[in-house]
Amino acid sequence: MVEKIYGLLGRRLGHSWSVPIHTALGCQGYRLIELEPEELAGFLAQPNIGGLNVTIPYKRDVMPLCDVIDPMAEAIGSVNTLTRRADGKLYAFNTDAAGFCWMAERAGISFAGKKAVVLGSGGASLTAVACVKKLGAREVVVISRSGENNYGNLSRHADADIVVNTTPVGMYPNNGAAAVDLTAFHRCSGVLDVVYNPRRTALLLQAEELGIPCSDGLPMLVAQAKAAEEHFFDKSIPDSENERILALLRQECTNIVLIGMPGCGKTTVGQALAKLTGREAVDVDQRIVARAGCSIPEIFARDGEAAFRALEREETEEAGKLSGKIILTGGGVIMDQRNYAPLHQNGRIYHLIRDLDILPTDGRPVSQSTDLHALWETRAPFYARFRDAAIENSGTVEETAAAIWRDFCEHSGA
Repeated sequence: MVEKIYGLLGRRLGHSWSVPIHTALGCQGYRLIELEPEELAGFLAQPNIGGLNVTIPYKRDVMPLCDVIDPMAEAIGSVNTLTRRADGKLYAFNTDAAGFCWMAERAGISFAGKKAVVLGSGGASLTAVACVKKLGAREVVVISRSGENNYGNLSRHADADIVVNTTPVGMYPNNGAAAVDLTAFHRCSGVLDVVYNPRRTALLLQAEELGIPCSDGLPMLVAQAKAAEEHFFDKSIPDSENERILALLRQECTNIVLIGMPGCGKTTVGQALAKLTGREAVDVDQRIVARAGCSIPEIFARDGEAAFRALEREETEEAGKLSGKIILTGGGVIMDQRNYAPLHQNGRIYHLIRDLDILPTDGRPVSQSTDLHALWETRAPFYARFRDAAIENSGTVEETAAAIWRDFCEHSGA
């Protein structure tokens, strides 16, 4: 019997999380399939195609190669799910629509009677526009780089209620960029971003800061995959699977970030966490030392604290792009507010607290030159601003690591 083909079809797929999602849904043979444009027709002509998802840049290109296109997908003008049925025909669907609607519903964002701006004009934009209209928006405006409504005349739409980003702006590895400044929309009450890596793009970080309900694209990715599997195998899958798989992915991909006073135990607790969880511990200070080719005291002595902080900011930015790691920071990382976004974008931040009178100072230039109690008074508000949770490090390192892991397992899947 010829083995059927299941997978994600695209051109460059290094960023995709589709394989673990479909594996969790029970599709064990699901794989990434990278093709050049001229290879599409030959590949899709194969009789043993079981089920395929389609991503950038082929969501429209595959349509002429399909035998039957679902009416919703036809209306949208974009497909993302293909399956060959018993009659030998290749059927096309758009399950992104189901995913988008679930993402919006889960975030508590209603489009009914509201004005929405959709950033981008590609395949994902077509789906978003169709869904937003279906969900009852009174007006939908597509913002493109060179169209009638573009980034140069956003002021026309300052009255928009909801912003939807369908562009790749801010997506890994180009973290930190945003297509628009949300303060341009004075009535904004919801933000959706189809990007799912990082979990919190610069756009969503700003939405959080402004207190605007928002969501990244991972719920959409999971829900569309569940809907695709229903087409692949002609079966119904409970909606509860969306939340189960989303929680699994959140926990697997979210970083555990440790902050705290110099000598509070970040390194030893981090090592214990690595042993407990099997995760890699990434030490920002060690990355700085490797880059500078000398110790931290030598960096301070040779170049001064400002030079060290600049290196720290750069290495924090790079470490924060990672997923599923344990990130260990220096005691002063919180003194630069610019370090918050890189650490928060993919992470849950834990503040380790330990009795100041037992903190070691050897090899720590700032601790040696400053009274620790005065240093704590200065830094305490910044630790509080950065942290998601505070953990007392007063027992064994194993006990502290276990406490962090319990909290992480409880909260990281939300």
